[in-house]
Amino acid sequence: MKILFVQDTDWITRYPGQQHHLAERLSLRGHDITVIDFEILWQTTGEKQLFSKRQVFRSVSKLFDDANITVIRPGILKIPLLEYVSMLVTYGREIARQMEESPPDVVVSHSILTNYLAMRAAKKRGIPFVFHLTDAQHRMIPSRVLQPLGKMIESAVFKSADRVVTINEELKEYAIGMGARPERALVIRAGIDAERYRPDLDGCVIRERYGIEPDETVLFFMGWLYHFSGLKEVLSELAKRKKTNPKTKLLIVGDGEARDELVSLRNDYDLQSHVILTGKKPYDEIPELVAAADVCLLPAYNNSIMRDIVPIKMYEYMAMGKPVIATRLPGITKEFGNDNGVLYVEGPQDVLNKAAELIRTGAIHEQGEKARQFVQNNDWSRVVDEFEKVLIEGARLNKDDSIS
Repeated sequence: MKILFVQDTDWITRYPGQQHHLAERLSLRGHDITVIDFEILWQTTGEKQLFSKRQVFRSVSKLFDDANITVIRPGILKIPLLEYVSMLVTYGREIARQMEESPPDVVVSHSILTNYLAMRAAKKRGIPFVFHLTDAQHRMIPSRVLQPLGKMIESAVFKSADRVVTINEELKEYAIGMGARPERALVIRAGIDAERYRPDLDGCVIRERYGIEPDETVLFFMGWLYHFSGLKEVLSELAKRKKTNPKTKLLIVGDGEARDELVSLRNDYDLQSHVILTGKKPYDEIPELVAAADVCLLPAYNNSIMRDIVPIKMYEYMAMGKPVIATRLPGITKEFGNDNGVLYVEGPQDVLNKAAELIRTGAIHEQGEKARQFVQNNDWSRVVDEFEKVLIEGARLNKDDSIS
């Protein structure tokens, strides 16, 4: 089966998300996978040029050496905001080219702009179209001025999609509220790579590397460092407690817009011995880094971006037997409920109090075991089975059919 994935973000440099796991595992099953992606960080990391050329990356893999994915990146006008105008031409043309020269059996799309272009092109040619939703997309648009337009486009895609696949129940409700037909919406949750994320991994080497003593408690965060990640508040609270609670350290793995501010705060608060910022690390090193932790964190703000989602790292934390302290977000609470290894706080300022409670009561291991047991059946093989079934059903359709 030939599958075309389309998205408005960088497939190659960003950490593997749900779509990477699905695409590479589908590739290993013999499916022909092509991705059209977008160099979202072109302003800070891209080559300095007025107009970028179309690029084709062959045999791309982030998770499995044997995966074979072709990534196509159309050119754009590299001027802020105007890049999206140019995408209407270049991405519209590339999507049409792929559908005409080598028609996919099914299209799987994310994001907003390329999502809409792919939906229109697929409908025109009678190709089944699946909207795979991992975030409330229009809320991720940095410019508030553009969010209403993004919402209109996203809603149009929901209404026309043959199938809407979300990663949790809260996002399914969001999709239906945005216009998706209830009978066409379903939940396929994130999976766990049980071979990589194992509770028996030893994090001692990582702890030694960063000067963490055996009797110190490590609070851990990984991922893109958004300003709303809640880490600034955690650092502030840690600064207040560093003399009374010197055995707690914060290990932050990742890069992003808030990194420079976090470095400044660490220096301002004199937390060099308490806060470790590793920067971005290769994906293969992540399990060992998680293994070095005692408690994992998701201290994000309860805002419109975070409210409905369940980041894949939650499952990875829990698969390794780590309790998670998380802000009480609707998507998280609906997904994990109570007494399953996720401990809720009202905001990031409360994280250290909850961590201190875990340490004081000696409940870290107990809560970590509950977390592991809750997610242990979320194996990727089952998740891919479910997703593959949806795509195969779609691939059987002709232009006059719709997915029932």
